[in-house]
This record gives sequence, structure tokens and C-alpha cells, in this order.
Amino acid sequence: MAAFALSEYRFRGNTLLGLYMALGIMIPIRLGTIAILQGMVASGLVNTLTALILVYTAQGLPLAIFILSEFMKTVSDDLKNAGRIDGLSEYKIFFRLVLPLVRPAMATVAVFTMIPIWNDLWFPLILAPSEDTKTITLGAQIFIGQFVTNWNAVLAALSLAIAPVLVLYLIFSRQLIRGITAGAVK
Repeated sequence: MAAFALSEYRFRGNTLLGLYMALGIMIPIRLGTIAILQGMVASGLVNTLTALILVYTAQGLPLAIFILSEFMKTVSDDLKNAGRIDGLSEYKIFFRLVLPLVRPAMATVAVFTMIPIWNDLWFPLILAPSEDTKTITLGAQIFIGQFVTNWNAVLAALSLAIAPVLVLYLIFSRQLIRGITAGAVK
């Protein structure tokens, strides 16, 4: 919805807000690890999956808003105005007209944001290191030791870890290819 607002409405600070979102892409979230950890400790969210969900949402939003706002600018103004003339509210225009047209871009954003999050070791190690909240990728590190490595267990755990990403790709493959190639051919 933020991408729709940035692409559809002209207001004072629109460009500045878009640049602020672009800064979220350029400045890595890992630079704020200490502040994030202090905030999670203060709110009692350490060793919970909620902490990881909040951090990964904050990490993925700038890229998603940046990419989706560019795709939403390509949706025809005539189509949106026809919806307004027919009495559709702005929410219905968003959900019924715009969202189905940018589905390939949403699939592309979903895949490109899920893969780094799924393979991340940094935030699960810092925010959720307990045995109850370990991610699969972090859990596979148990089998890697300084002197002995259980390669069978490592490969089995990593084979299980790739399954959700593979399922996501299989579900969104058609939309992913459309989303990647949408800007290539005009």
C-alpha cells in the first residue's frame, strides 16, 4: 500500500520519502544490530520468532516499496480513473485493479527478499539463539565442529532447508519470470 501511495499520489515530500526508502536499501540493517538488540531486550522479544519477523519485515520493506512503486507507476491512469468513475473506493482500486496487475512484481520481490532472509545466520544467532527458536540454517551449524564435522547431518539439514525456497519458486515461477522480464522489453 505504501508503494501505491508513493506512485499514485503527489504530495509535498513524496520524492523525499521515496529517497528515504531508497536509503533503506543502501544502508545495511546489520549496522544497527546493537540498537536492534537493545530494543528487543527492552521489549522482551529476545529469543522469540517475533523479533526475527520484525527485523526481517523492516529489512524487506524498503526494497519491496521501491520495486513495487515503480511497477505501480506503469498501471494505466485511465484504468484507475475508470474505477473511480464507477464508484470504487481507493482501497477497491488497489485490491481489485492494481494488485492483480502487479502480481508478477510481487512474486519477484517475494523471492528476492525471502532467499537472503532464509539463509541468514546473523540475526537468528543474535536475536533468537535458544534451542526453541533456532532456524534451520542456524541449526545446521551444530553439526560443524572445529575438529570434526558430521557431513551427513549437515547435508541432510541443508537439504531440508532448501525445500521451502524451492516450493516458493515452483509456486511463483511464472510470475517471477514475468516480473524479471517486465522491464526488459517495452
